[in-house]
Amino acid sequence: MPASFGQLVMGPPGSGKSTYCKEIAEFLKSLGREVVIVNIDPANDELIYEAAVDVSDLITVEDVMTHKNLGPNGGLIYSIEYLEKNFIWFHESLSKFKGKYFIFDCPGQIELYTHHNSFKRIVEKLQGAGFKLCAVYLVDSHYCNEPGKFISALLMTLSAMLHMEMPHINILSKVDMMQEFADKLPFSLEYFTEVMDLNYILECLQEDKFTKKYKKLNAAIVDLLDGYSLVSFLPLNIKDKRHLVQVKNNFDKANGYIYKAGEKTDVQALLACAVGSQPESDRLGIDRDLYSASTHDL
Repeated sequence: MPASFGQLVMGPPGSGKSTYCKEIAEFLKSLGREVVIVNIDPANDELIYEAAVDVSDLITVEDVMTHKNLGPNGGLIYSIEYLEKNFIWFHESLSKFKGKYFIFDCPGQIELYTHHNSFKRIVEKLQGAGFKLCAVYLVDSHYCNEPGKFISALLMTLSAMLHMEMPHINILSKVDMMQEFADKLPFSLEYFTEVMDLNYILECLQEDKFTKKYKKLNAAIVDLLDGYSLVSFLPLNIKDKRHLVQVKNNFDKANGYIYKAGEKTDVQALLACAVGSQPESDRLGIDRDLYSASTHDL
């Protein structure tokens, strides 16, 4: 059976997952790709896109809360466990769209990607059924305006990467909003996307009135992140075609789609690749000028 390619769009609440799914699907369709969006968030009852498969047809968090007397978090975990037990229904629903490119809109409950195992097992079953997947993990750029928040975002991202054990693309979303708090940014945009020397962040943590009393803990966390050296981000303004091309090129490499036999190569796709081939220094310079009013050198 031929492989089906796709991506799992993950991240904390408010990071822009649903908007990303909608916009990236439209972008891929404009390049001639046949795309379907799959909603696997049973708490998402107001979709901004047309879902080809919707987990809400199987179970919703609202029903679980009513019938199982659980809160929102417990209801969501129960729903994902229920989806795992009913994987046959899920797989049969997806099989109706064989040959399409799948975008899975995932829940925003972060523990599903960091230590709970049901979601991981669902992904493993999909991979066993022939799906070639990568994770696209979104983090809101607002985490950059405080050193402590940025470190927490790095820890969440690293934990998800290690737990899910799959190709990972990390995205710093809503970078177009960074100008609103540019005066609070200790460093320039590329420092946060490239996750440069974290000793500079450590200095900020040791000076902050809320975190300076945890000096040894701060140092240990930074040392842990530096030791793995796995986390970096792609900047994303969802309306910036340069960013969409860059993200597309990265997730197509991550899940192996660029090696797909018989992939159609039209003029638009070739132009997209040409745009995506700009030097890294040029791209960073453009992003810094557009999305950050910071004058910091780092």
